[in-house]
Amino acid sequence: MPDEPADPFRAIADPTRRRILELLMERRGLTVGELAAEFPELVTSGISKHLMTLRAAGLVVAVKAGRHQHYRIDDGGLDAAFGTWISRYESYWANALDKLHDAATADRSAPDNARRT
Repeated sequence: MPDEPADPFRAIADPTRRRILELLMERRGLTVGELAAEFPELVTSGISKHLMTLRAAGLVVAVKAGRHQHYRIDDGGLDAAFGTWISRYESYWANALDKLHDAATADRSAPDNARRT
């Protein structure tokens, strides 16, 4: 259906779009021209198409500033797109980090000669 947002997982399946998201996150927003400078192998219209896909998936927004549009991460869109999916794995990672903490703490509390063996 044309009114439904694009699948965010498909949007981030492309390495160029993942890199665009990383750049937008690092720099708190960029214009198409600034993004194009990061991808010398692509033409500006190619960057624009990637941005359209990311916008359709609700991952980025464009803010008009004079003659330019500045693209930035849509925090709410990221959460809506991936929050539920990520939350399913939260208990796994919390448990894994607890185990890592316990192992690191146990290693530090062991006598020096026990750590060397």
